[in-house]
Amino acid sequence: QVELEESGGGLVQPGGSLRLSCTASARTASTYITTWFRQAPGKEREFVAATSRNGNVGYAESVKGRFTISRDNAKNTVYLQMNSLKPEDTAVYYCATQGDAWYTGRYYLKDRYDYWGQGTQVTVSS
Repeated sequence: QVELEESGGGLVQPGGSLRLSCTASARTASTYITTWFRQAPGKEREFVAATSRNGNVGYAESVKGRFTISRDNAKNTVYLQMNSLKPEDTAVYYCATQGDAWYTGRYYLKDRYDYWGQGTQVTVSS
């Protein structure tokens, strides 16, 4: 069993920045890929960004150029740096992990994920 702990959410004005962190309690085959999803009220949970343990990254089109995902393998931690935030980025952000090979391209599919964090609220508002 792997536990994921997110932190770093909060209230920020449009154009501002936040950095989210996701720390896993263990390193296992099921933590090879770590991904951020988000869910706004009344909407489906959607893919935001993913990274693999050996450095592959992928982004949703809506966040490309504004968000950066990175990881510190020694700390079992993945970060999501969010810049130029917009009101439409408001959502609960979840991190999740799974063990698929990166080349399968399935990292954007939420049903592939084994473990999920509790989520952290990000609110972008003036």
